[in-house]
Amino acid sequence: MGLYLSSFFLHEKERRCSPVVVDDIRKEIIAFANCEGGKLYIGVQDDGTVVGLDDPDGAALQVSNMVRDAIKPDLTMFVRYETLNENGKQIVAIDVQQGTERPYYIAKKGMRPEGVFVRQGYSAVPATSTAIRRMIKETDGDYFEEIRSLEQDLTFKAAEQEFSARNILFGEAQMKTLGIMTHDGVYTNLGLLLSDQCVHTIKAAVFQGTTQNEFKDRKEFSGSLFWQMEEVYEYIDFRNQTHSSFQKLRQIDQRDYPETAVREALLNLLVHREYSFRTSTFISLYADRMELTSMGGLVSGATLKDIMMGISVCRNVKLANVFYRLELIEAHGTGILKIMGAYAGTGKEPEIVTSDNAFKIILPNLNVRAEQEKPNAVPPENNAKEDAVIALAKKQGTFTRKDVEKMLGISQTTCGRLLKQMTAKGQIIQEGRSRNTHYRLAE
Repeated sequence: MGLYLSSFFLHEKERRCSPVVVDDIRKEIIAFANCEGGKLYIGVQDDGTVVGLDDPDGAALQVSNMVRDAIKPDLTMFVRYETLNENGKQIVAIDVQQGTERPYYIAKKGMRPEGVFVRQGYSAVPATSTAIRRMIKETDGDYFEEIRSLEQDLTFKAAEQEFSARNILFGEAQMKTLGIMTHDGVYTNLGLLLSDQCVHTIKAAVFQGTTQNEFKDRKEFSGSLFWQMEEVYEYIDFRNQTHSSFQKLRQIDQRDYPETAVREALLNLLVHREYSFRTSTFISLYADRMELTSMGGLVSGATLKDIMMGISVCRNVKLANVFYRLELIEAHGTGILKIMGAYAGTGKEPEIVTSDNAFKIILPNLNVRAEQEKPNAVPPENNAKEDAVIALAKKQGTFTRKDVEKMLGISQTTCGRLLKQMTAKGQIIQEGRSRNTHYRLAE
């Protein structure tokens, strides 16, 4: 039994072939499925001479098995086989339709140019990386984390450690549920982000003074987002110095940056970044501030005012869900509110700057005073924390002190002082007594 392909065309989408191995037939089928479909024939020579097959059913079965086992995703439903009688000889016609899960590729090669083929004139040729990305986007849509990853040779040591530390299962079933891989076992871009082979990086730098004129240190962090999260936090924490001051006989220790603010800003950087861009995320430490800048402006429909009120519109829903499952973030968009709350009563406020393509959080150094600031000056009112409490009241109707503590990440004493100030200013009303104490907006 011989398998034949040829360069002689009956019409635009029909191809007859000369004797070649099954691998060449596989490439032809993949090319047709990735383009507009077409036909190829088994049992015909290059010059169009019908040689025929002794066992056409066996030939069709051989090709059918090859399509099922060697081509991914599953293409079987788009391939039809028919035995034809030409001049008393039997040949097999293979009708290939354009598939709906392009790109199709040789399973052992993956979604790389050497595994993906397209039609170019009368030939099947390797697809370019650009063509592969275009097919993936056309098939999977515009949500980056849901699109199939071009890289499929992935490992998950960091993710396994993170899930294991919280006694959460992390097997194939969980990966499919979380969206790390498709139901066909293909890794998505979310899988790539959490894998040890993640191609996105964070660049951190420490500068002398308040400008970028002189570097003190710089480092780039790569690998799984979980590794980057841990290593970048350690990098910042090592440089987050503690300074002591005295109020009469009492020593007051204060770090340059509140740990809550650093943690929430870093998590925001990881979860809400626009990963469609390959540009690195940047963290810059100056003498008076820390700047965390990531690609991706505000999600369409959201404003900076919305963000400051605690309204969260998530760009990477599945990535956020993974971090939520691991109890790294909360599901209610409280990160920005916690950052602002961490500075409550300090006389300094974080700043958020946005553009069409970038998002920057600026954390002021608490141990650096402005030239015009007097040592004994009373910190100004922190309007941001009051706005956050008002937003909470509008959302819930009534709230307790513990609700505010949790939302802003502040101490009981600081929270009590905040609520007392707001009550005195007539912004909120206290109701109930002792354990039943709660608050609502003033009429």
